[in-house]
Amino acid sequence: MDLECEQRGIFQKDTEQSLKTSISSSQKVEKELLVLVWVWPFATPFPLDTCQRVYGISGCKLTADRSLYSIADAVVMHHVDIMYDRKSLPQKPRPLYQRWVWFNMEPPLIIKNLHFLDNLFNMTMTFRQDSDVYRPYGRIEALKKPQSFSIPAKTKLVAWVISQWYPGARRNIYYEELKEYLPIDVYGKKHMKLSWDDFYQTISKYKFYLAFENSIYKDYITEKMWSNAFDSWAVPVVLGTSRKNYERFLPGDAFIHVDDFSSPKELASYLLELDQDEERYKKYFYWRSHYRVRRETGWDNHYCKACRALQQAPDYQVIQSIEKWFLANK
Repeated sequence: MDLECEQRGIFQKDTEQSLKTSISSSQKVEKELLVLVWVWPFATPFPLDTCQRVYGISGCKLTADRSLYSIADAVVMHHVDIMYDRKSLPQKPRPLYQRWVWFNMEPPLIIKNLHFLDNLFNMTMTFRQDSDVYRPYGRIEALKKPQSFSIPAKTKLVAWVISQWYPGARRNIYYEELKEYLPIDVYGKKHMKLSWDDFYQTISKYKFYLAFENSIYKDYITEKMWSNAFDSWAVPVVLGTSRKNYERFLPGDAFIHVDDFSSPKELASYLLELDQDEERYKKYFYWRSHYRVRRETGWDNHYCKACRALQQAPDYQVIQSIEKWFLANK
């Protein structure tokens, strides 16, 4: 019996070792996905070795070396950097197995020449929730347990930071009327200067922040709210997509929407009322007891998430017209 037990023990150890070796070998031969960063977004280089180390995404290797184009499993192209010239797209023959990802974080107001892309791309990566790779500017995350919070001292009323004045944009027209009824401190080009080093300290002194988007477009909710307002602890007054669309992504009492008022004058009266009623004003912060804002910043984050989506995506898909898909939801 002792010899038989010993033999069974040896057999069991051999079997376990064989299984471990088999698993190890399988893991080693698992193909690593090579993703080519076709052009640095806005000419901004970023680290290419963070997928596993920072984001815990394995089996992904990013490269910006175009000489590897012929062996890359996928190519991610940032639209703003390729939209002016069709020749900015890859010109060499495309490997049959290679997939192209269209990456865009801008609204239709900004981007051009979408017709360049017909029948070329296999996946979309945008702020639109119905993209193949959904990349929002921010998100609300539930806390595991309620937390207390402290609102910074407020000594000023309304702030707005703006860098681009698009002619005829709704936000410009709305601001011009709103400023007739209450004081608004404007920072940016041709207005008061504000450095990034002083940004949050300065804006946190204001009770309200005008998170006015340059475009009214599905799911287009940018850093103007997620970062500029929320990180500064100023209540965002939003102008953009509908309240219903906003409330898909954050609590309805976390912001004030201009569409809730019949006119800029009515909105101004409401803000002035809140300025004199501390308890009503504090209600716009109650959500912070149960949620927190998360912003997935960093270009490498986007590209690593694209790689993970490519690992999980169907083998074949082609988008016949990105232009029709993207412009159909203005």
